[in-house]
Amino acid sequence: MDGPSETDPLLRPAQVQGKVTDAASDVYSSLQDESNREVFDNVPDAKKQLGLASAVMLIFNRVIGTGVFASPSIILRSSGSVGMSFVMWILGALVASAGTAVYVEFGTGLPRSGAEKTYMEYIYRRPKFMTTCFYAIYGMLIGWLSGSSIVFGEYTLHAFAIQPTTINVRVVALLCMTFCLVMHGAFLNYGLKLQNALGFFKLFVLLIIAVSGLFSLAGVPGFAVRAGYDIPHNYRWSSFWEGSDIGLNAFVTGMYNVIWSFIGYSNANYALSEVRDPVRTIKRAAPFAMLLVTLAYIAVNVAYFGVVSKQDMLGGGTMAAALFFRNIFGPATERMLSAIIALSTLGNLLSILFAQGRVVQELGREGVLPFSSFFASNKPFHAPLAGLFAQWLISATTMVAAPPGDAYLFMVNLTSYPLAIFNLLISGGLLLLYTPAFKTYDWCPPFQAWKSVVVFFFLSNVFLAIVPMIPPSPGFDVYEHLPYWSHVVIALLIGLVGIIYWFVFFDWIPRKHGYRIVQETVLQDDGVSRKVLRRIPNEVANEELA
Repeated sequence: MDGPSETDPLLRPAQVQGKVTDAASDVYSSLQDESNREVFDNVPDAKKQLGLASAVMLIFNRVIGTGVFASPSIILRSSGSVGMSFVMWILGALVASAGTAVYVEFGTGLPRSGAEKTYMEYIYRRPKFMTTCFYAIYGMLIGWLSGSSIVFGEYTLHAFAIQPTTINVRVVALLCMTFCLVMHGAFLNYGLKLQNALGFFKLFVLLIIAVSGLFSLAGVPGFAVRAGYDIPHNYRWSSFWEGSDIGLNAFVTGMYNVIWSFIGYSNANYALSEVRDPVRTIKRAAPFAMLLVTLAYIAVNVAYFGVVSKQDMLGGGTMAAALFFRNIFGPATERMLSAIIALSTLGNLLSILFAQGRVVQELGREGVLPFSSFFASNKPFHAPLAGLFAQWLISATTMVAAPPGDAYLFMVNLTSYPLAIFNLLISGGLLLLYTPAFKTYDWCPPFQAWKSVVVFFFLSNVFLAIVPMIPPSPGFDVYEHLPYWSHVVIALLIGLVGIIYWFVFFDWIPRKHGYRIVQETVLQDDGVSRKVLRRIPNEVANEELA
């Protein structure tokens, strides 16, 4: 018998209006509209504005931020040689490929927005509401935009030859975040077009770098390294592996940075309810986007090492892209490069806000947070303005409140570590779905990753979760004054706050007052479904069960 086609829904149909859902599995049933047409998430077709190109750029823009311009120098310092740098980049691409496969499997099996939130709720159903509360605290309290917005502010000021200061950088960063909020919150179509255009611009720039590097290696006139700069010999076999550091600590540090350079393959999954033909689209968009990312990283690294000597790359704190432009096009291109990096970061910010705004909206649709109807709304501009604003507010607060130095770097690390925890939980949960103990879940999505790939992704996130707890080597301290493990402890405490919130409001108080909490699915004015919570006295609930 043939397996399910790529357009067949995995989830079972259920009625929408007036349905009280007490069994966790009902939350993940697909829905039926009035025309008896089976849908995944009861989101009107008019709201599904993301096609294949938009989904690809949503991922590409999220992954490619500033790392492609700066990370090669960092990875070279960790690896010690050009050859080991390429080994690390290839290993990082394999981890990203495994992660992409895991998210495509979940995306085809549970084609609705929310990504990790949706997948963890599906797997970890007991105790009821605890998984949602655990994730909600991270979704509401971590400002995902703060780090990239600071980068945008710095490079924008560089592009205009203005001396960056703490104040003017943050003013520009705040204006940038506000611009992103307005575009995605009030002018959704134009915001998507701008986001896609910046993605294609970024791809074009990386293509120019790659081709220029190849021309330089081939000796094409006009692309030779300018006089006064070291001529690189990085691709001679004698120098390709020279200086390789095969020590465990150096390898761990390098791989940690490489793996994070590929993070973002899940970005389309956060907004899957707004993707046209989501099962078919995610199967194509995610692998294609990550293929573009991998080719870009490898090609750009080939170009950098073909134009910039190893000594220059290791010396000082100048990013690889700046050295590349200087060696071929001259030092006058520094401001142009700053403008390119600022535009690249703007595309990254737009994609992050677009996705994280949908996560907040999904949390609102679950009904477990105060003012859930407000966060679940698409008013007044047919976009999740409330969810986008929540992300803007916490990111702006984080950016303004964090002083320079350790506190700012601490916040950057704090936004990264929870992703490792979530990926660890969903990849481990996917392995559980394959076991006989979870046979009742009937997990058989249209796309299934190889089990060995899921195991590899699971182990890579064990690595990402443990590495920050290992004391760094001398000279490689994470912070100047804070303990190296501080962001790990705070990240875990945030999750603990979510569990305490669940215990107080969904377990202890209901038991004390003798009622149960159930969810009822209702439709908003815009046709999107959401859950509302109802308190049912225990005696009434027992009579209904009887």
